[in-house]
Amino acid sequence: MLKIIKNRMEQGCKTTRYPKEPISLYKRYRGLPEINRNCDPALIKRCAEACPQDAIDPVAIRIDLGRCTFCGQCEMQSEGKFITFTQNFEMATASREDLITDGTLPDLARHSKKHFKKLFGRSLQLRQVSAAGCNACEADTNVLNTPFFDLSRFGIDFVASPRHADGIHVTGPVSKNMRAALLTTFEAVPAPKVVIASGSCPISGGPFYGSDEVSGDLNSIIPVDLFIPGCPPHPLTTLHALLSYFK
Repeated sequence: MLKIIKNRMEQGCKTTRYPKEPISLYKRYRGLPEINRNCDPALIKRCAEACPQDAIDPVAIRIDLGRCTFCGQCEMQSEGKFITFTQNFEMATASREDLITDGTLPDLARHSKKHFKKLFGRSLQLRQVSAAGCNACEADTNVLNTPFFDLSRFGIDFVASPRHADGIHVTGPVSKNMRAALLTTFEAVPAPKVVIASGSCPISGGPFYGSDEVSGDLNSIIPVDLFIPGCPPHPLTTLHALLSYFK
């Protein structure tokens, strides 16, 4: 015990002060894209054709962050002349339509449902549901419980039972085999409850979009309140979304 106390004193506090203080991510991180609407149409079309997710609309010159896996093909194809990815990790929205963007997003705190703030402002308990995910989103969600992020200090926790939860946090493309389990978990959560779609898979199907084994995007199965894009979403993207929407 004395060794543990000594080690703790030597290391000091490792927990980030975000959101009180800004935090910078590594330069290779791909966050909210910047779009050059004055780019050569031929180059825009080439980027759209190269996109594996069909996330770029070359006519409206917009990108669907709900489909985007942030692979960076568009940035590489255009050498940054059409799309460049910034380090801005604050990308969550309260509306699916807002994720189809020209590079700007509404302020989530202003667009959140105010009654959720009133109901869950001091405490938010979530049940994680992996609906056939690859475990990337789940792993980056688990990171929020490490000392660096310390999600519990905000009164937000992941719980074992949906009956103890205020809502569900869904990852994965919702395979046909997981649809019944997802609905059963949703129904077990007492009302009022919230639904969070985390990652491109539950938002749009992600890389599995159009597969016969996928039930469809989560919002077509149960109403979604919060959309967190990414493949997987960075832990800070999830943290920002939860704090902005519920706190």
